[in-house]
Order: sequence, then structure tokens, then C-alpha cells
Amino acid sequence: MKGKNKKIELLGSAPIPKALLAMGIPTMIGMLMNALYNLVDAYFVGGLGESQMGAITVVYPLGQVIVGLGLLFGNGAASYISRLLGQGNKEKANKVVSTALYGSLLVGGIVIVLSVIFLHPILKSLGATESILPYAVIYGGIYIISCIFNVFNVTMNSIVTSEGAAKTTMCALLTGALLNMVLDPVFIYTFDLGIAGAAMATAISQMVSTLVYLIYIFGKKSLFQFKFKDCEFSKENMSEIFKIGIPTLVFQLLTSLSISLINNEAGKYSDGVIAGMGVVTRLLSMGSLTVFGFIKGFQPIAGYSYGAKKMERLKLAIRTSVIWSTVFCVVLGALFILAANPIVSQFTTGNEEMIRIGVKSLKISSLTFMLFGFYTVYSSLFLALGKGKEGFFLGACRQGICFVPIILILPQIWGLNGVLYAQAIADVLSVIVAALMAVSLHKKLNTITCNSSLKSVV
Repeated sequence: MKGKNKKIELLGSAPIPKALLAMGIPTMIGMLMNALYNLVDAYFVGGLGESQMGAITVVYPLGQVIVGLGLLFGNGAASYISRLLGQGNKEKANKVVSTALYGSLLVGGIVIVLSVIFLHPILKSLGATESILPYAVIYGGIYIISCIFNVFNVTMNSIVTSEGAAKTTMCALLTGALLNMVLDPVFIYTFDLGIAGAAMATAISQMVSTLVYLIYIFGKKSLFQFKFKDCEFSKENMSEIFKIGIPTLVFQLLTSLSISLINNEAGKYSDGVIAGMGVVTRLLSMGSLTVFGFIKGFQPIAGYSYGAKKMERLKLAIRTSVIWSTVFCVVLGALFILAANPIVSQFTTGNEEMIRIGVKSLKISSLTFMLFGFYTVYSSLFLALGKGKEGFFLGACRQGICFVPIILILPQIWGLNGVLYAQAIADVLSVIVAALMAVSLHKKLNTITCNSSLKSVV
């Protein structure tokens, strides 16, 4: 009980820098390690050839769609759970947790079965060329089935973080990622399994992460019980989960759509262009997932503070998170720009076209990645506060509302440069939108603060 009370204390009363570090650093490290799944696969698969590299690039967005189902239930529940804990309603929070976990596994299982049945046409629509398709089918057939473990892991990631146990999330993701680094070269080269070995290594690593969460559940270290009988698919519960979860899922779907559109446009040139763009996607995902990890630590603090009407604490958490995440994005973006050539060269045996495209794309995208921290804090903040519509709109800006028209139009006018610059332009436009919405939000928070102050005086 003492440990569980400390979790609540961390969310509600610990100094903001301490709370953000305690909540954000473990999830940030965990998400960074999770990003290494894709990066390590790319590194070792790159030695097999550009078509194999293109295969994992094509399969990637499909995996992200399935993972999005975990985020649908996990992130949706996490926001609601944090606010319920802030209100002191632990019994209700426990029912929401069970509903989210078992709901995600049910829906995830259905989508995975359908994805395997229709794998060929799906991969073609995601940009697989005739030379890439055979490898994509081998890799995707194994990887997609194993995604049921990833759905469980992603859902648990959000739930466990929402109750203040960020270190457990770090442990689960870190264990899986480190195992994947060891198994990839063994399965791909030592056992001579090729691209199938990469998929097997990832599948086993995901299973191990699941095992860590199961130990946490059955060890009764959580605030919650995770019992199937506690599932309550009521209108209120599902409305609260989906209010926040659907914008998160849409964001994930739009991310997959944007990668697919890039793959389709890049495929008009060569497999080397697809492979080069795929390397950049994985490198930047390492940075973006690290930011997301930190923000996942920020969200429960924001939700709890808002639920408990602690507006000054909330505003301090926002300000600190913006500064810290922006500093990280600027440093990483500068590093990628300065070392673009040697970094991209590590993912190929010497394909000059892949290196040239990858280096140019990485430099362009890294420049605007420096704005990513600010955008992510506010797109996540609206969801943490239960403002689903605003969070939906802002979350859809970067990869959807701004990006889709640009990627469909610009390459027709500017050729390959249009593909390379599309994301950067969308980044700038989405940050402008985020800044305007941030100003409006802070005006409302100031109004709530003033009204609370007046009541306390009266």
C-alpha cells in the first residue's frame, strides 16, 4: 500500500521537475528502446539488400496500424484513469483498466487475422514493388501475427504509466529491445534465416516484454486488478476511452498513411529511393518515440492536476515539458544534420542512390524535427485534459490535414524533391496551428485559475 500511495503522491504533489523526471525518463528510455526494434532490424536487414530493406519499410505502416489499436484503448483509458485517480475514484478506474486491456486484445486479434488473410493486396497498397513483395510477405506474415503481443504491451504501457509506475514500462521495453539486438544477427546471419529471421527475433522480443508486464500484474504490484469480470463496456466508459483513444488511433493511422504515400511516390523512382526514405523514417522515429515516451510521463501528471483543479501545477508542467522536449529535439536534429552521411551509410552495403537520397532527406527532416517537441506537448496535452475534439484536430494536422495534400500535390510539381520536402513543410504548418491553439488553451486555464482564486477568497 505504501508503494501505491507513493505513485499517487508523485502525480499530485511531488515537485514538477522531480515528477517529470520520475515519470518521463523511464518511459522515454523505454520508448527509445522500442524504436530500436525498427532501427536494429533496418541495420541488420540492410546487409541483405535494398529489396529486403524496402520490404521492412513497406510492412512498417501496417504494424503501426495494429499498434494503434493498443493506443486506442491504452491512451484513451490512461487519460480517463489519471483524471479518476485525481478525483479519488479508484474503483471506477479499476473497471476502466480491465475494459481497456481486454477490449484491445479482442479488437487487435480480429484485425491481425484480417491482415494476414489479405496480406498480399495490403502490402501492394502500401507501396510494395514486384521485387520487394516476396520479401515483404515473408517478413509481414511473421511480424503481423506477433503484433498481438505488441497490442498488449502498448495498452499496458499506457495503463502502467497512468498509475505512476513508469519504471515498469521502461523495464518491459528495455528488456525486449536489448534481446532483439542480440537475436537479430543470430537469426538473420548465423542461422541464415534472412529476413524471416528479423521477424522472428522481433516476435520473440515482444513476447518477453509481455512476460515482464504479466509478472507485474500477477505480482500484484499495480493499483489495479486486471480481472475480466471487471470489464464494463458501458456507454460512459467507452465514450471516455474513445473520446481520447480515437484521436490517438487516427494519429497512428495517419502516420501509416503518410509513410505509405511516401513509399508509393518513392517507388516511382527505385527500390533504393524507398530504402533511403525508410532509413530516415526509422531514424526520426527513434527521436519522435523518445519524445512520445517523455510526454507519456507528462500526460498523467497533467490529467491528474487538471482533475484535482491544480492549475498552477498544470501550467508549470506544461512549461517545463515544452522546454525540455524542445532542447532534446534541437540537439538530436543538429546531430543528424551534421552526421547524416556516416549515419545513413551504416544501413547499406554501398548503394550510392540510397545513401544520397537518405542523406538529403535526413537533413531536411531533421531541421523541422527541432519543432517537434512543442507540437507534441500540446497535441498530447489536449488529450490528457479530456479535450478530445481539440486533441483530434491537432493530432491529425502533422501527418494528415497538412501532410496528405502536400504529398499528393508537391511531387507532381517538384518531382523527387517534392517527396523529400513534404514532411518538413507539413511540420512547419502544424506547429503554427499548435501555437495558435496553445494561446487559446492558456487563456482558458488562466480563467479557471482566476475563478478558483476568487472562490477561495470568498
